[in-house]
Amino acid sequence: MNFEGKVALVTGGASGIGRETARRFAELGASVIIADVDADGGSDAAAELRKCGAEGLFVRCDVSDPLQVARLFDESATHFDRLDAAINNAGIGGPWEQLQSYPHEGWDKVLAVNLTGLFYCMQEEIRRMIGKGGSIVNVASIAGKRGLPNQAAYTASKHAVIGLTRVSAQEVARHDIRVNAVCPAYTETPLFGPLIAGNSRRAEKMLERIPMRRFGKPRDIAEAIVWLCSDDSSFVTGQAINLDGGMTA
Repeated sequence: MNFEGKVALVTGGASGIGRETARRFAELGASVIIADVDADGGSDAAAELRKCGAEGLFVRCDVSDPLQVARLFDESATHFDRLDAAINNAGIGGPWEQLQSYPHEGWDKVLAVNLTGLFYCMQEEIRRMIGKGGSIVNVASIAGKRGLPNQAAYTASKHAVIGLTRVSAQEVARHDIRVNAVCPAYTETPLFGPLIAGNSRRAEKMLERIPMRRFGKPRDIAEAIVWLCSDDSSFVTGQAINLDGGMTA
């Protein structure tokens, strides 16, 4: 895979899967735009790419705010005249609570970031790719394929992300734009860590559900994402690929 001369955007690129994906794109020759609400982490991630010889740009952005999303793409356009790959990775987990007790505020926040924010970004990405082509990868979850107890908003949002992926893939295929999703299982990221911190029994139960008996690593997910953006996957679109160590098998 080679991304020399190409430009990739990664939302939620300050840490975890997003940061590793940005790093992998840079290793393969791409210029990378990192968007995140974490200004310190995003700046560090972009600086890391530049130290490796890649062109890295950080733009602070809360994807749930359409004005900030518009500014992200306007600022990106002043630095780069193209957008070849867009990774919609920004997301939050939300409260750990049963449905009947789930706080309305938590529901609204999770849907605003995980679903509506992704929708805003996809609109801008598609507008910039029409006439030029490109690849969009949405980071969903195995929670988009099955129910995740105590995570109603997260599960609903990830099911919806897969739905948006499938709809948009059909709409934009004639423009040479491919849209896919990846569905990771439990992955060692800052989002996942608090779920098992100080709870070894919960961690053991999670591992028991994975035939490979290990949690995913950000690099596992990043490799699949860059493949979906490469010419090697030129006939793949509208898919939601499980990256789960056999969990859903």
